[in-house]
Amino acid sequence: MKGIIVAAGYGTRFLPVTKTVPKEMLPLVNKPSIAFVVDEFVASGIEDIVIITSRRKKALDDYFDHEAELEALFAREGRADKAALIEPPAARISFVRQTEMRGTGHALLQAAPLLGGEPCVVAYPDDLHFGTPPLARQLMDVYEETGHCVLAAVHDPGDVSRYGVIDPAPDGTGVKGFIEKPAKGSEPSHEISIGRYLYTPEFFELLAEGWKKHGTGEYYHIYALDRMIAAGKVSWKGVEGTRLDTGEPAGYLEAILEYAWRDPSYKAVVERFMEGKR
Repeated sequence: MKGIIVAAGYGTRFLPVTKTVPKEMLPLVNKPSIAFVVDEFVASGIEDIVIITSRRKKALDDYFDHEAELEALFAREGRADKAALIEPPAARISFVRQTEMRGTGHALLQAAPLLGGEPCVVAYPDDLHFGTPPLARQLMDVYEETGHCVLAAVHDPGDVSRYGVIDPAPDGTGVKGFIEKPAKGSEPSHEISIGRYLYTPEFFELLAEGWKKHGTGEYYHIYALDRMIAAGKVSWKGVEGTRLDTGEPAGYLEAILEYAWRDPSYKAVVERFMEGKR
């Protein structure tokens, strides 16, 4: 099983900072958002990760590389604690560039040659997950039972018209339809798809097939997903644990607060702020 992280977008919702800083490098306190996804993959047993970037994302390459000067400094000082903070993850990380912004389906095709015909978990790092088992592992468990593509989902009892919504099969696991941004009141369920997917090699074959038929404009994964659903080869998994949406500034701020609240060294700071004692 391999992993893909889609990190090629412009991040325009976070301008002006994303003029020069990749959105995926924006931290929760002191840890970049994308590092949480890599840690999730590693904790799930994924050892090969492909990160799809673009011209403006060189900082991602640097972050996951060795930092020789700092490593030497910490070795001389005997600061193993500091050295551990900058140690690259226990995974083989490759980078591929999407040279044109042609949509997420096109982005995934850039990574396909690096998969070696294996299934993979795809992550959009706007969605962070905290909990056990890690989210990628949850999807992998469903795949091992079914052999299907797997969509991660959360239940939203409110208005789901801004999301991709799953139409669950009667067995509670299969997917019989997927509706992008259904009109309010027409939604087939309140199970919304979030930024984790497990795709089989057959999905990528259909993705390439759809690209050949595609004209102008951005290309997404819906063609391949609809074909897999029609063949009865897609399942879904309700997410266990806490999901944080960092895709827009308000959600990102909430994610920082949630992360800080979970860490005893920062929790007191949040409490003082809430009590007006800042």
